Amino acid sequence: MDELLNLIKESKNIAIVGISNDPEKPSYRVAEYLKNNGFRIIPINPKYDTVLGERCYKSLTEVEENIDIIDVFRRSEDIPEIVEEALKKRPKIFWMQLGIENSEAKKMLEQNGIYVVQNLCLKIFHSSNREKLL
Repeated sequence: MDELLNLIKESKNIAIVGISNDPEKPSYRVAEYLKNNGFRIIPINPKYDTVLGERCYKSLTEVEENIDIIDVFRRSEDIPEIVEEALKKRPKIFWMQLGIENSEAKKMLEQNGIYVVQNLCLKIFHSSNREKLL
């Protein structure tokens, strides 16, 4: 847990894979929370040009800047494809939101030195550990 908290403290840029531009969707609300708490969000969804006032990229590989955390809002079966792109970006953390797990992807990412979180909401984790993250 301390390692995860330290990695989040060191992080600035969070790619939100599968973000929606619908304010009622969890991916939008999580991204909005992260943006309001000092993170730079990088929306990833081929459907949109912008989300929350930020340029929206079609894929992780289009992003030129460094990505510290990849936060995924896609089905578990879509994870391997995202992992391929993630390995090229070398984030500190690959985060799979509530209900998303993939043990093969987890193993591959960890073998490449990337911290993996599964089946947990980044917003909930951040807000419940806020004092430790300041």
